[in-house]
Amino acid sequence: MSKLNRRSFLKATMATAALGAMTACTSSQASGAYTPAAKGKSVMGLVAPKMDTVRVGLIGVGERGVGFVRHFCHIDGAVVTAVCDTDPVVLERAANIVTSLGGEKPAMYGEHPYAYRDMLAREDIDIVIISTPWEWHHPMAKDSMLAGKHAFVEVPLALTVAEMWDLVDTAEKTQLNCMMMENVNYGRDELMVLNMVRQGLFGELLHGEAAYIHELRWQMKQMDRKTGSWRTHYHTTHNGNLYPTHGLGPVSQYMNINRGDRFDYMTSMSSPALGRAAYAKREFPANHPRNQLNFIHGDMNTSIIKTVKGRTIMVQHDTTTPMPYSRHNLIQGTNGVFAGFPNRIALEKGGRLDFHHWDYEMEHWYQQYDHPLWTRMGKEAEKQGGHGGMDFLMCWRMIYCLRNGEPLDQDVYDGAAWSVILPLSVASVADRGNSKDIPDFTRGAWQTGKPLGIVS
Repeated sequence: MSKLNRRSFLKATMATAALGAMTACTSSQASGAYTPAAKGKSVMGLVAPKMDTVRVGLIGVGERGVGFVRHFCHIDGAVVTAVCDTDPVVLERAANIVTSLGGEKPAMYGEHPYAYRDMLAREDIDIVIISTPWEWHHPMAKDSMLAGKHAFVEVPLALTVAEMWDLVDTAEKTQLNCMMMENVNYGRDELMVLNMVRQGLFGELLHGEAAYIHELRWQMKQMDRKTGSWRTHYHTTHNGNLYPTHGLGPVSQYMNINRGDRFDYMTSMSSPALGRAAYAKREFPANHPRNQLNFIHGDMNTSIIKTVKGRTIMVQHDTTTPMPYSRHNLIQGTNGVFAGFPNRIALEKGGRLDFHHWDYEMEHWYQQYDHPLWTRMGKEAEKQGGHGGMDFLMCWRMIYCLRNGEPLDQDVYDGAAWSVILPLSVASVADRGNSKDIPDFTRGAWQTGKPLGIVS
């Protein structure tokens, strides 16, 4: 480790996060409808030159990143050449995984928080996988593109409106991919519903619902290592929707957001912030650092998005209250509705039951509407794992597109549009729920953008 030890590093990044919270609110209010001049041509539908072998460098190989190390080792045409992390324990673990699976030992970086820049200087890296604390996503993705690498970023893409515009500008300037890795788009159910929508099963789309309902109070016990050591502090600096993209990504693809429609404006409100303080009081001594924090993030946040075509999307966030996991995943049209958690369908025409009753039996629908991508790769994805296989399938699809000269399924405009709900929800909550304009990161290209097809 460097002179900057891990505890000091975490404190430094939390200070950055606090500053980012203030910037998020200010910049989103000031620039929600502002569209800066383009610094390059659009990257919508960008096709990179074909690669026989995709050489992968990974920044952050801890909680999320270690799964990506394994996945790329199991994908034909991908090779892990370098790994970077400030934690020497997980760094060594990642290198050992590569060698244990038959690969050559990757170069290792992590002596200081900016060691990743040394890794980016290597010529044997084509793409960079970024799985670090949120405040590092923007600078690492930008630095990767400026170094001539395609950037693949864990969610969210960035934290402020200004940062998202910066990544859009950088992608357009460099003509490189900057994809936010929204893995839920590759879940079996989400892929099936996309196939149903494309075949017109629900009629004209009207409304969607998305959520991240996932009780994570236990992460507060992670003090110096793992996700809770840094993620907990966002509940003291932001009050909005901290994590909008898991549910919103699939609904956006159903609705062709940025490819025929786009987000127009949104409004957001939060419940009181009670659960985390109560949990800290119950689980920790009175003088424990967790009991010294001022939690401001409402336990439940509800945001409503309006699209240019008039559709509505409800997005919710709750990682505090004791309730079952849910992403909602609801899409409603003129002929009926699909809703997830649990999966159920009601249709006026084409259903097995009348539309007054939910059909909970999914096997019939899987047999008829399973996405061709899942039909082809589903068993392998489930074998390799990662949230039921969606992580592996996402990584496989990324490599497939790069090796075959095809555009990625998600681009920088998608990542920005889905992630910007975070800072805009903070701004709306602070402004008594008043609506905030959502930037058009495509600069008008959404009007002619080609909808995501049913790839096989």
